[in-house]
Amino acid sequence: VDNKTGNLGTSVTVSMDRDNIVVESRIPLSKRYIKYLTKKYLKQQDLKEFLRVIATNKNTYELRYFKIQNEEAAE
Repeated sequence: VDNKTGNLGTSVTVSMDRDNIVVESRIPLSKRYIKYLTKKYLKQQDLKEFLRVIATNKNTYELRYFKIQNEEAAE
């Protein structure tokens, strides 16, 4: 916000409802940019190999686990 990193101010709010993280913006913010930031965060935390970002509808993204098959079952 205002060309400063880490400055959300009152324009962007981040809250948590039981299992959901809600990001609300009062300024125009691209859904694609939110996805980019989420993937960037997952990579920094070394979680990108386990989680993926999926658009469930027009205004919503979900993080889902990759389906990892058991190596013994594959053989």
